Amino acid sequence: MKLVAGNSNRALSEAIAAYLNLPLTKSVVRRFADMEVFVEIQENVRGEDVFVIQSTSYPANDHLMELLIIVDALKRASARRITAVLPYFGYARQDRKPGPRAPISAKLVANLITTAGVDRVLTLDLHAGQIQGFFDIPTDNLFAAPVLTRDIEQQYNGDPLMIVSPDVGGVVRARAIAKRINADLAIVDKRRERAGESEVMNIIGDVRGRSCILVDDIVDSAGTLCNAAEALLKQGATAVSAYVTHGVLSGGAVARVSASQLKELVITDSIQATEAVRVAHNIRTVTIAPLIGEAMRRTAEERSVSSLFD
Repeated sequence: MKLVAGNSNRALSEAIAAYLNLPLTKSVVRRFADMEVFVEIQENVRGEDVFVIQSTSYPANDHLMELLIIVDALKRASARRITAVLPYFGYARQDRKPGPRAPISAKLVANLITTAGVDRVLTLDLHAGQIQGFFDIPTDNLFAAPVLTRDIEQQYNGDPLMIVSPDVGGVVRARAIAKRINADLAIVDKRRERAGESEVMNIIGDVRGRSCILVDDIVDSAGTLCNAAEALLKQGATAVSAYVTHGVLSGGAVARVSASQLKELVITDSIQATEAVRVAHNIRTVTIAPLIGEAMRRTAEERSVSSLFD
């Protein structure tokens, strides 16, 4: 079993390697003067079971190309099996045609990864579960729910909680966490006029006197979460926090969260935190390294991965 890390999230790769008690394979991933990606694997991987750890986060295209070229290098070095470990799968929000003459980019990226020579994909909290079907190779979609649930139980032990889905599409995800901690569920009914902008329309459920926890898979502009927090407080919630798997937090999102009425935004380290995220007073990160590391170990040993979530 060999671990190869790209440049997208070195800290997470090192944490996974520490959990597995394995060193990262020596490799070089650098740029030529014109920003072409160059990869060199500096250890023998012939006949090995190789795991490539690379989130396709910002800059998404650069990190995607790194992944494809690393996989090609391993394929040509006669690796026995290559598993792409994608803690965050970029382009996942483009999983269907929202209008005429629009691409389905998630399918295109799945094709690129498969064609490059990946034998198996291991990813976390896909934006849409059906993206698993875009791959013609075995794909394991892990869930951050156990990690988030454990943190909620430690932080809110005994408090009257209400788990809140920020939109109708996230109800299944929110219900799974509500069930784990035996809490009630509320839903934010919102209307999105255009990408990146949303307006809270209504709160479905009685949140008065409750500590509310918004649960989502991706926070990008953070507009939805901040608007939802404001609406929940107006409906009588005592405090509002948010637990989100992937902290994309682009543009002015960090400043928006810092200035909002959110008590706390908790994200995982599936995407490497920027300096702004690290110093924000109400943003906290929990690690998914043990979860991904255990899934990788079970994959290498041909054991069940799904039993991690039983």
